[in-house]
Amino acid sequence: MLVLTRKLGECIAIDDNIKIRVVQIKGKQVRLGIEAPRETKIHREEVYESIQTQNKASVTSSSENSRAVSDLLKNNK
Repeated sequence: MLVLTRKLGECIAIDDNIKIRVVQIKGKQVRLGIEAPRETKIHREEVYESIQTQNKASVTSSSENSRAVSDLLKNNK
């Protein structure tokens, strides 16, 4: 992990097309501004984890449903 120190208004560059700027510091909170191409997905970690969990549940659910439909079709022959 790379750890950097930045002051208010300073920026971090990632590759040529992503910039993270310190926009505000208020107590223990730091507000960051992120400039990135529209196609770059950016989420807070807890939101990203929730999306991943839902995606995994969806795949499992779809597989179970597909098997159930397949079994029903086999039994009807």
